[in-house]
Formats: sequence, structure tokens, C-alpha cells
Amino acid sequence: MNILFLRHSAGFEHSYLPDAEVALKAIGKKNGWRVLTTHRLDRISAENLEKFDILAFATTGNLPFTDEQKTAILDFVRNGKSFLGIHNATDTCYDWPEYGEMLGGWFNGHPWHHEVGIIVEDTNHPATKMLGDYFRVTDEIYTFKNYDRNKTHVLMRIDNETVDLEKGNREDNDYAMGWCHEYGKGRVMYTALGHPDALWHEDWFHAHITGCIKWAARLEN
Repeated sequence: MNILFLRHSAGFEHSYLPDAEVALKAIGKKNGWRVLTTHRLDRISAENLEKFDILAFATTGNLPFTDEQKTAILDFVRNGKSFLGIHNATDTCYDWPEYGEMLGGWFNGHPWHHEVGIIVEDTNHPATKMLGDYFRVTDEIYTFKNYDRNKTHVLMRIDNETVDLEKGNREDNDYAMGWCHEYGKGRVMYTALGHPDALWHEDWFHAHITGCIKWAARLEN
């Protein structure tokens, strides 16, 4: 299996990205997957994407994709391949509505920067089965706009009792931290975790990312 990981930053560049590159390559080596990491937007073309099974984003800002590149990305997923969004993959491509529709939402702020409780809604999913039904993590906690749990399968959400909801920005107080769904014939997986550099050195987080990949690639359901 071949994975293309795009870490281009058109806005703020997260410090975790070098650690993520190392971790993803280690995960790939352990599982017999080929992982190519790149900053280069010219890697995104219909011809080049044919070589890959999963396209993973950890990008920020409005990326200057051409219309042809945008079509290539959406067709890649619609036609049966997979997209994996990591943390700031929701903080990108705001000028491209179809991207947000495909992914399931956009970043709408990060009001909490401390240890929070996470309620695991699906304890049998490959991406979350190692987490139990509840865990605590220190991360940069995103909120999302254009996110609707009726349009995706929510895997985990914030325990609202562990945050100051007055700092939130959703009337329904539904703060998902990971979800997945079908898009056309393909699969879309998103985890909001990953901001702290240290997370990328944790075994449990490697297992989480591995599970995200396995579900996206249909290696586990």
C-alpha cells in the first residue's frame, strides 16, 4: 500500500510536522506500507495520485491548487481511494467548498489548550478500539463549522464536563474529535488529535494513526 502525506503550510506551520513525518514512516515500515511525505503541491495530479492508495493531509491555509488538482483529489476519493485528514487538515482550503464537504467540516477555533476528557463513541472501530471508552489527552482542541454528526460517523468527542463551554462556539455543544464516512466509492477519515510534538512519540497515538489508516484502506472495518 502506498500513502502520500502532504504537509504544505500556506499559513501557520505546526511544529509537530517533522515528528509526524518520522512517525508515519515508522508506522509504514512496521506494516509494510510505503509512505511518501512532501511539501510539494505539484505532487498532486491525477497521474501521480494513481500511484497511491491513501492521500493524507496535514496542511494549513488556502492552498493554491488548480482546478485540475482539485478535481483530481475529489475524483481520487470518489473513485474508491481514501483520504486521511490529520489535525489541521480542517484548517485549510477554505476557498474550496467541496473540500470541506468531502472532509466533513472546517476548523472554527481552538478555545481549549489543556488536558481534556475524550468520550469514545465507537470502541470497536480500528482507529479507537485501543483507547477504551474514555481517555484524557493534552492537545490543542479544535471546534468545527459545517460539521454535522448526521452526515458522518463520529468516533470520539469532548467530554464537555472537562472544558469551559462558555469558550465554545457551537449552540449544540457537540465537539467531535474524530469521524469517518464514505465519499463516493472511497473513504474519508479524520482525527483532530496531533498538535503536541510529544504525541507523535506515544505508542498509543501510533496505534490510533495506524487504525485510521487501516480503516481508510479497508484493511479493517
